[in-house]
Amino acid sequence: MTKDDFPGKRSIALLLDPDKTGENNLKKILQIASGSGTDYILVGGSLTFNSTDLLIAKIKDLCSIPVVLFPGNLLQLSLKADAILLLSLISGRNPELLIGNHVIAAPFLRDAREKLISVGYILVGCGKKTSVEYISQTEAIPRDKTDLVVATALAGEMLGLSMIYLEAGSGAQEPVPPGIIKAVRENVTVPLAVGGGITTRVEIARAFSSGANLIILGNGCEKNPLLLEEACAERDSARQSI
Repeated sequence: MTKDDFPGKRSIALLLDPDKTGENNLKKILQIASGSGTDYILVGGSLTFNSTDLLIAKIKDLCSIPVVLFPGNLLQLSLKADAILLLSLISGRNPELLIGNHVIAAPFLRDAREKLISVGYILVGCGKKTSVEYISQTEAIPRDKTDLVVATALAGEMLGLSMIYLEAGSGAQEPVPPGIIKAVRENVTVPLAVGGGITTRVEIARAFSSGANLIILGNGCEKNPLLLEEACAERDSARQSI
């Protein structure tokens, strides 16, 4: 794949955390991912106890699905992925996650520019405080402040970011509301990704029908690996309706 192919009009990505993905679980979930036609495997997490490089290598040994790095911190940087999401947490005001970490990472990533995809990362409040909020030391935009989410997404696009990611956060009690997805889709032209708190096929269908280009599944598949099959079936249905 090339970064210009990412994420496509309707796509499903499975997010694997190096600290939560055991050998046996990895083989099982990748069999389901390959069988269902999952578009991408994302690798990343909030903490870093285990090697990101090692997980990427194992994924590539077990399947041919493109691997995209979704780094939660500088320790998760890797050049082994097929593409690298350069995340800027534009919903928060932590300078390290807006530009500071990017400055530190730039020399390491200098020769991998063809893999980089700049992403405006927007946290939307969806229940209890999530790990992302705690680690990033930022607050999510309240779910009833659609205008703020839209303005933030617009600002990200105007700054030149090539994708917007609406994130409810790992372990969120609810996904990003369809109304927010729809409002952002109507106001930005760059690809739109949605993730966090998605646990049912109905929620996947709503996200696609509201305008999501890419749906990212993590915790939902840890608890119910067959959700990935349902997600890809819903993606196929959404593609046919375009």
